[in-house]
Amino acid sequence: MLAERLGWIVAEVFSDNDLSAYSGTPRPRYRAMLEAIQAGRITAVLAWHTDRLHRSPIELEDYISVCNEGRDVPTHTATAGPLDLSSPSGRMLARTLGTLARYESEHRGERVAAAALQRARAGRRSGGPRPFGYEDDGVRVREPEAAAVRTAVESVLAGASLRSVARELSASGLTTSMKARAWDAHAVRALLLKPRNAGLRQHRGQVIGPASWPAIVPEEQWRAVVAILTDPSRRTSPSDARVKWLGSGLYVCAGCERPSLRVSTAGRGTPCYRCPGQRGTTGHVVRTAGPLDTYIEGIIVERLSRPDALELLRPAAPEVNLVALRATATATRARLTEIAEMLGEGELTRAEAQIARTRATARLARAEAEITAATATSPLAGIVDAPNPAAVWAGLDIGRRRAVLDTLMTVTVLPITRPGPGFDPDTVRIDPKQT
Repeated sequence: MLAERLGWIVAEVFSDNDLSAYSGTPRPRYRAMLEAIQAGRITAVLAWHTDRLHRSPIELEDYISVCNEGRDVPTHTATAGPLDLSSPSGRMLARTLGTLARYESEHRGERVAAAALQRARAGRRSGGPRPFGYEDDGVRVREPEAAAVRTAVESVLAGASLRSVARELSASGLTTSMKARAWDAHAVRALLLKPRNAGLRQHRGQVIGPASWPAIVPEEQWRAVVAILTDPSRRTSPSDARVKWLGSGLYVCAGCERPSLRVSTAGRGTPCYRCPGQRGTTGHVVRTAGPLDTYIEGIIVERLSRPDALELLRPAAPEVNLVALRATATATRARLTEIAEMLGEGELTRAEAQIARTRATARLARAEAEITAATATSPLAGIVDAPNPAAVWAGLDIGRRRAVLDTLMTVTVLPITRPGPGFDPDTVRIDPKQT
């Protein structure tokens, strides 16, 4: 042991496990060592090698200053020998060793990055924890989990909330593959956004091509889910997550012709849909919430139970050639990779590469948008094609019910002109979006 050979007593051990001196990540124990030197608690430093102390010129200069502030604190290493930081030649040696260590780290980083890119382009896995839906090798499909992923994708495409999907996953007994944590909306979102579910390889946040493992869901379904979950207009605030009423933010006030009705309980009374009206004016519509929702739900269930309800699932637009769209998307992603390589090899200038990249990116965005529009699952799927749509409706969560409402109709609540007991259907106008 080096301390024994030198006849020194080890006063304290400072260790930052798994924190590289090169990465720039703060090292709490290293800072504590500098403070101990300044405080005079330690009078010498032992290390395995100089590059275990610092690989940054700035860090080295700080270390030299601390070791020479009115004292001479020697540094000994097990593999590189002693450093005499009190002399110009010793400091020159320390700086030279630091420069060499920096070069080696940067060169090693380039090799590691190049190898990672090569693996990614070949579609191979880069390691890490077992991904949900796959076996430990990350390639073979684990069918119970894969089936859960498919169900979750279909549910989100049909309008279900992430919270409801999380409840279904938790009820299935399956846990996340990361330390077997329980499911919540954030975990479900992270799972469904993974390109690997569609058999795609990602590198530095970008999809760069097909992977070596099989897809769990079709690429177009995955892209449709990504479009939904990354939509900036998607309602994600805590208050929106607690929506409990069918028409909140969907029912239209006849007075201002906006979907402005929200449920409130003034004075802890009966829950009512209320329109706040414009600034400086009184609200336009107030309606008891329970009877109105019950009436609208009855209209919806009746429409979904008709013999011709399956017609609601037929797309209005002409059939899209998905094979051609997929081919365009794949070829365009390959083109983007080619542009990057040509820029790196000097075959394109930065300006030329930027123009080519802009055009290719726009072409890819158009293809992906068309795929998403053509493959998005209707919220009505699984209801109108069920033997008993009314029973299915009774089991839906509020998020799915609201999605069905928004797909089928626009509900406009009119002012009451003839006050009377009970609910008056004439105070509601329903305009079908699909007939």
